[in-house]
Amino acid sequence: MNALVVAEHDHVSIKGATLSTVAAARQCGGEVHVLVAGHASSSAAAAAARIDGVARVLHADAPQLAEGLAENLAAQVVALAPAYGAIFFAATSSGKNVAPRVAALLDVAQVSDITRVISADTFERPIYAGNAIVTVQSSDAVKVVTVRATAFDGVAAQGGAAEIVGIDAVPDSGLSAFVERVVAKSDRPELADAQIVVSGGRALGSSERFAEVLTPLADKLGAALGASRAAVDAGFAPNDWQVGQTGKIVAPQLYVACGISGAIQHLAGMKDSKVIVAINKDPEAPIFSVADYGLEADLFEAVPELTAAL
Repeated sequence: MNALVVAEHDHVSIKGATLSTVAAARQCGGEVHVLVAGHASSSAAAAAARIDGVARVLHADAPQLAEGLAENLAAQVVALAPAYGAIFFAATSSGKNVAPRVAALLDVAQVSDITRVISADTFERPIYAGNAIVTVQSSDAVKVVTVRATAFDGVAAQGGAAEIVGIDAVPDSGLSAFVERVVAKSDRPELADAQIVVSGGRALGSSERFAEVLTPLADKLGAALGASRAAVDAGFAPNDWQVGQTGKIVAPQLYVACGISGAIQHLAGMKDSKVIVAINKDPEAPIFSVADYGLEADLFEAVPELTAAL
């Protein structure tokens, strides 16, 4: 059976997590089709058609799909479900919002946050904050799967020549309405996609110290800024900086952890980073167990010295 990937997009371009989701879907065999649901989103559909390995793009364009409301998008996916053996979402905020609704409406069990495809009906996923890997086999007629994007190398965004097929949009469910979107604008890379991340913990002590100590290092490295849940809960950093089991899952080329003890919830969100550097004055900090390079030092002295040396 063919697989359907539900694309994440900004009505113009396709987001990187979708490329990783397509990579996972391709490992199931059969054709990979991509759904682009939005409004005035023909550019996004064209971008999806250029993705390597995509055989067909289904384009649903209507005002009720403009903001990606979960109720309407889930209904659109369910309307297409009978033609597919598996439906794939990226395990992002958007995917986690829509996929459970689709699974519930189809009366199937969702397979969440997969990190490996063994076969068309068998997958691996982490449990216990990533401390164990479970193999899940689904006998459902339609598999609803969310994909941990950091576990799959994304396919090429160029090189494909899929046909674009316009489909009828589902009616507005009337169950929800878009009110407002507040977007934090930054010149920094998006945390989930950044190649370098500089992250701070509760040891920073305040949002002012975050800006004073970590921002110059991030500027020198061209890095995104991250934070532990403890730092976010204390108000030192905004919610969208949180890395960990209840935050964002990242796997950059370089992850610099400053004043982060390394609770398992945080490690679950960053331990797949290619190179991990830990700076902490506590020699017993668990973060050192996963770090490639560890510096036992006061971050308020070490980080400015590192910044000055770059």
